[in-house]
Amino acid sequence: MSLYEKTGYLNSEFKMFHLFDNGLEEFNFHYHDFQKIILFIKGNVSYCIEGKSYALKPYDVILVGSGEIHKPIINDSSTYERIIIYVSTNFVNSYKEKSYDLNYCFEKVKSENSNVLRLESLKSSKLFKVFKELENSYNDYEYANELYRKILFLEFMIQLNRAAMNNNISYIETYESNITISRVIEFIHNHITENLSIDIISKSLFLNKYYLMHLFKSETGYTIGNYITSKRLLHAKSMIENNIPVTTACYECGFNSYSAFSRAYKKQFGVSAKNN
Repeated sequence: MSLYEKTGYLNSEFKMFHLFDNGLEEFNFHYHDFQKIILFIKGNVSYCIEGKSYALKPYDVILVGSGEIHKPIINDSSTYERIIIYVSTNFVNSYKEKSYDLNYCFEKVKSENSNVLRLESLKSSKLFKVFKELENSYNDYEYANELYRKILFLEFMIQLNRAAMNNNISYIETYESNITISRVIEFIHNHITENLSIDIISKSLFLNKYYLMHLFKSETGYTIGNYITSKRLLHAKSMIENNIPVTTACYECGFNSYSAFSRAYKKQFGVSAKNN
């Protein structure tokens, strides 16, 4: 596989699933071009996101941003139960005013350097109440059910952002992570629009490049080159969706060749950059 696999598709503003898996199923690293909210219900599961591994407890809330490489690791054969919401980034961003921003919770986890929220007494909270009402709304076929579901979703996002601001919530810090991989990923993120190569990364971080190549591949399943390309393409896609000219997005995201960019974009997203 030349690039990370994009899994899941979202053709609406949001979508909700209640999923169960039994047995030691192995998931591949993947990403989405939308945001993802997971309410972990039960199981013996760790969640890997961008080089960090979180040991989950029931009713943890996991926030995965658009383009973040992630996967769950199933530690035993007990049932893995979770509720997942796919969220359109553009839809969330459309509810952004000076006094509020429904995307705040995703920005907050970045600043806290943790993708997992742990709220005391979640099951008795307004957040959980609205979450369950939203799930139940998928069985509601009464008048204006789709509008009602949208209202519930917006209420859920408001409660989630209020929870993210609350002092009673914990952002998990006791995660396991490979410090070297975390440093490499952080370096790539900070220099994604610049000239990047394995030689540059290894010299900047004082690492043997062959050790680095082997470690990154063994920890993530992918090469550094593929990771860089995926991140650049996702950054370019975001720019194009915000009406930045395609050629400008190409070169500002670190590509030196428009034709190479165009081929990679079509391969990753299934459409040409000009038709995005």
